[in-house]
Amino acid sequence: MSYGSYFGWAPRKTVGQRRAESEKLIKAAAKRGRPLAPVVIDGKKIATTFWGQAWCDNLERYRDFAYRLDRGRSYVRSGSVIDLSISAGRVTAKVSGSELYDVDVAIDAVPTEAWRAIQRDCAGSIGSLVDLLAGTLSEAVMVRLCAERTGLFPTPTGIRFTCSCPDYAIMCKHVAAAMYGVGARLDRSPELLFTLRKVSADDLLASVARDLPSSRKAPASARVLSDDAGLAALFGIEMAAAPAAGREPTPPKAKAKATARKPMPPRAPAKPEKPDRKTAKNTKTSAKQPRARSRR
Repeated sequence: MSYGSYFGWAPRKTVGQRRAESEKLIKAAAKRGRPLAPVVIDGKKIATTFWGQAWCDNLERYRDFAYRLDRGRSYVRSGSVIDLSISAGRVTAKVSGSELYDVDVAIDAVPTEAWRAIQRDCAGSIGSLVDLLAGTLSEAVMVRLCAERTGLFPTPTGIRFTCSCPDYAIMCKHVAAAMYGVGARLDRSPELLFTLRKVSADDLLASVARDLPSSRKAPASARVLSDDAGLAALFGIEMAAAPAAGREPTPPKAKAKATARKPMPPRAPAKPEKPDRKTAKNTKTSAKQPRARSRR
């Protein structure tokens, strides 16, 4: 009997054993129609993007968590966090250990005054939401967003967690694994950091818009022609009188065009048609023949 089993603890599993057991649990959940969202780590680094690394750095910044973070890193790398969900002010996870344990983490929202200070300090420095989520802003802006205790990341006093395991420690290795899992998840969905802290990234862009000066200036009053008299004097034309208020202008009547008809010229008398020669000869012959006398 090992020392761990004497106190009711199962012997420690190897990384290979934990990985195989996690895959088995994920497949079993999928067969039951309850797909999980496991944390997948490619390589040795838990997080590779700006926001993911910044989250992990913030965890390691505070001594309150240091004594259990090493075991948490080992668990998350071996695929033991088989399900992780991030919502407003809350992180829930299922972590495979000696058994399958449920982790629940509550995180306070960014204090109102601190959020206003962040907006004020970053006004005019954030070009787009894409740059903000990609972490490609200027160094000064990113340092301000990640400032200890006054930035976007929570402090130890703003984090409360529970785990269904029998470990008496304030932060057990299962909670630590879930917290590192948040950093890995921010690699793929950095906007979840703002969701978790109950603030909107759009507020930072709105503060930029309020800080920008107006790009269009009103024309000087001396250059504005305030009435028709100014236009008439400028161009040398007469301006029609403006219609009385409340009355619609009457459209001008169309001028009738003179359409006098020209007298038609008299028609020339028709020329008599010339009979052809054959017809004329027959006519003369018939005229010379005497009329037949009637018998009495």
